[in-house]
Amino acid sequence: MKVAVFPGSFDPLTLGHLDLIKRGSALFDQLAVAVMTNESKNPLFTVEERVAQIKEAVSGLDNVSVITTEGLTVDLMNRIGADYLMRGLRNATDFQYERDIAAMNNFLDDQCETVFFLAKPEYQHLSSSLLKEVTSAGGDISAYLPANINEALKKRLMKREMLRVKKDNEKAR
Repeated sequence: MKVAVFPGSFDPLTLGHLDLIKRGSALFDQLAVAVMTNESKNPLFTVEERVAQIKEAVSGLDNVSVITTEGLTVDLMNRIGADYLMRGLRNATDFQYERDIAAMNNFLDDQCETVFFLAKPEYQHLSSSLLKEVTSAGGDISAYLPANINEALKKRLMKREMLRVKKDNEKAR
């Protein structure tokens, strides 16, 4: 059985991510989407919220599971019996970064095989960070998000804006 892990912070999951998940689910018998915590990023959604959002977005893919973990990806792979690590590449910068990670993972566990998927051209410019930045400034990014995640993002940003306005009003008093 070919089991793969697709790790990421997915904050939020984009249509680019979803495309990779669909393509990976066609190649592997089982695909575990691993929602990871990236300490260098300021997450918009909690891990639990992201897991629920992704589960809804992949609900039609029977061989895809959504899990969370902390620590080394190779340790997760060993726990769930995965031999493949799935990663997406948007550009040359991604390739250089991912190549180094693949080499380190192979050093940590020589059974870890990284499989790279090239992003489709319509998704090569996307990143969760860029989408959060654009939507925070009032831009419409709905064309790049699954519908459920787009709605959650709008609600979260509206809530943040309301809290900011409330804070500003309290300071003005």
